[in-house]
Amino acid sequence: MSKDLGNYRKSYLKGVLNEKDLPLDPLELFNSWFSNVDSKKSEIEPNAMSLSTICLDGYPKTRVVLLKKITKKGLIFFTNYKSVKGVSINRNSKVCLSFFWSSLEQQIIIMGDASKISEKESTDYFNSRPIGSKIGAIISDQSKIIRSRKFIENKYEKLSKQKNDFQRPKNWGGFIVEPISYEFWQGRDNRLHDRILYERDGKSWNYKRLSP
Repeated sequence: MSKDLGNYRKSYLKGVLNEKDLPLDPLELFNSWFSNVDSKKSEIEPNAMSLSTICLDGYPKTRVVLLKKITKKGLIFFTNYKSVKGVSINRNSKVCLSFFWSSLEQQIIIMGDASKISEKESTDYFNSRPIGSKIGAIISDQSKIIRSRKFIENKYEKLSKQKNDFQRPKNWGGFIVEPISYEFWQGRDNRLHDRILYERDGKSWNYKRLSP
């Protein structure tokens, strides 16, 4: 069955993005936007971001992951290194991140290179997780085919009965994405959106306005 979505429209009226207000470092603007949406509690998970990688078959794949740490060097998330995303990043470190906060009519697109963080950093974060999340990471061969839902539930139930001090699996840990560009998008009326692109130039950043 076909469905025409041509009448799905809304006006964007909640903000502006002016050059006179821009910082020299895009991370400062990212932190400002993130802090604003976080403080308003208008998004269920403001740290949810789309991560795009290039799979081994050459096709891009996008999935939602959770941003867990913001640093001067880059943005950190955690995953199974043997998952599709982990294997893809190991083969091609170029990735794209995208945040969309509909409540503020804002989007940020970040392109950069991903690499593993230190084992200590991954272990420290793993140890801070709830027990259920630790068990989930241990039992899941992420992205692999399993027989049924019951199969993974049984694995969880069996391990949860143990009183061990659960250790981080070696194939689980963090990636840091070091940005080479940030694009900030602020929705505006009549589809005349504000788009500001920051690009790295050595140790500094240059920005330019893009046509909507």
